[in-house]
Amino acid sequence: MKKRKCLFLAGQQALTPDQQRIKELEAENRQLKMEQEILKKATAFFAKELL
Repeated sequence: MKKRKCLFLAGQQALTPDQQRIKELEAENRQLKMEQEILKKATAFFAKELL
């Protein structure tokens, strides 16, 4: 049977590898959404300049 490693954060409970991966994916998702919004705004700006 495999032993599971847990990550301890100050003042928080231990995170399983799956929980840690979920946190990483959520952070990446937030970053990508922010970048997508920036690109949408830039697209709208440049589209307006062309008209």
